[in-house]
Order: sequence, then C-alpha cells, then structure tokens
Amino acid sequence: MKRRDFIEKTLASTALVGLGLGLSSFQSAKKKHLTILHTNDVHSYIDPFPPTHPKNPNMGGVARRAALIESIRAESSNVLLLDAGDIFQGTPYFNYYGGELEFKLMTMMKYDLATLGNHDFDNGIDGFHAQLHNAGFGFVSANYDFKNTVLNGLIPPYKIFNKDGIKVGVFGLGVQLEGLVDKKNSKETVYNDPVEIAQDMARILKQEQHCDLVICLSHLGYQYKNEPDKICDVKLAALTQDIDLIIGGHTHTFLDKPTVLKNAVDQEVLVNQVGCYGINLGRIDFYFDSDNQKANHGRSIIV
Repeated sequence: MKRRDFIEKTLASTALVGLGLGLSSFQSAKKKHLTILHTNDVHSYIDPFPPTHPKNPNMGGVARRAALIESIRAESSNVLLLDAGDIFQGTPYFNYYGGELEFKLMTMMKYDLATLGNHDFDNGIDGFHAQLHNAGFGFVSANYDFKNTVLNGLIPPYKIFNKDGIKVGVFGLGVQLEGLVDKKNSKETVYNDPVEIAQDMARILKQEQHCDLVICLSHLGYQYKNEPDKICDVKLAALTQDIDLIIGGHTHTFLDKPTVLKNAVDQEVLVNQVGCYGINLGRIDFYFDSDNQKANHGRSIIV
C-alpha cells in the first residue's frame, strides 16, 4: 500500500483489533491516542534501493522515511519513535563514517529511544561509545551488563515516557553475543538471561512504576523454527507477563501486522517486526479510555 493511500485510509477510519469500533467512536468519547512508530535492522541503508533492484526497487531511504514520520506526527500529537537495534553495518556509509551519519540522521528524525543489536558492536564497544555523542536520543539495554566497559552508566535498562498522561515504560533486550560478536569487540560486556530480566523489568514498570503501557525493544529475533529451544520474541511473550508490546529485530522478519499472542497469565501481548533496511516502518496505535485501559491497531507501512 502506498504511503499516501495508507495515511488517507487511516485518517478516514481505523478499525480496532477485536472491538469493531471506528476511530470516530473513540474521538467522540475523547479517548487518548498514542502512536508507536518503529524500525529495526536498518543496517546503515541511507539511500533508497535503486529502481533496478530485483526485490526492493525504489524502496526505503532515510528521506522518504523522514517525510512519512513527519506526516504521521502532523496527524497524531502523541508519537514515540523507537528502534530495535542493528543500526550499524551494511553499506559503505558505515565503513566510512563509523556510525556518525546513522546517529545524526536518526536524531534529525527525532527518534526517542533505541536498543543495541549485535552489529552495533562491529566497530567494537569503543567505536559505539565514540559515536554516542552524535545520538540525540537514548539507548536502553536491560540484559547487557556494561559495568566494566566504557558504556558503564550510559545505557540504562529502561526509560519512562509520559504522553498526555499515558505513562509508557520501554526496556531493551539484546541477543546472546557469543558466536555473533568477537570478544575483542564486546570486551567485558556480560549477557544475562533475557527471560528473567524481562520479567523483572515488566514487574518494575507495570507494578512499581505504574506504567499504562510496557514495551520491550528486543533484538532477540522473532522465532527460530529450526531451534525450538532458542529464546525469541514469540517465546518471550509466552513466558512473561505485564509486557504489552514486543518490538523486535535481528531475524529480519517482515510482518504486515503485529502477531497477537497470549502471555503467561493468558493476557494478550503484541509482537511486531518490520524486516530490515528501512523498507518498512511499523505503526501501532493505542487508544486509552478515561481509566487508561487500552485498545490497539497496528500495521506495517511500506516506506
């Protein structure tokens, strides 16, 4: 679906999952509206694909994504823009600028928060640290312990946003580094079990900090059908509680809309991922009533 068509249809009417209510029903009751936009595994793809590309002709590109994000912000006053990791590595832009361009462009697009993927260590943890001052947005990671590295104290486990009285807690999870990242690049970074950490983070954010919405920025991967015991977003959703949305990365999985799963206490949790290379932009709209109870609707937008 073309961007203009998507925006026009979204403005005209938005169907809400499982409720059969149009956007007008919520507007008439003055419901609060929160829009989550997200990317993952952009891998330094700054330019759009060329028109001759066999799979993605003319798709992607930072300029097109920036225009789309601005058009959505014009229609929705409460927007969070998030990234689930692997910002670095994939084009000569990274080889030449070492991540400076990626961070500066994301800052211009007003990203709010990101987590680290395994390729964000490709210039070493020192290389990531050297570019961090170019990022006008924060990073979160709850299961990477950076205590004995240059990132000590710079990457908190979570961050809380307040959007029109809606309290949103976002925490980050990273994939097992062993086998993916050379030890000389990750140095003394310690990987901790993501399920245990996720449950602890969700408890803190939902029960102690009283967040209305808890989001996990995950670089664990959507699912591994050939490795059923490997932790992934689908398994994480089933094994935990108090997480409302898992925004994923790592496996380059293209989802047209979020997967709706049941968590450990039989409540719904959304899992979404939008592929790679900046081809798609994820959009999930949450609508809150006067008690901040929510309904949602999500889809992937082709950039």
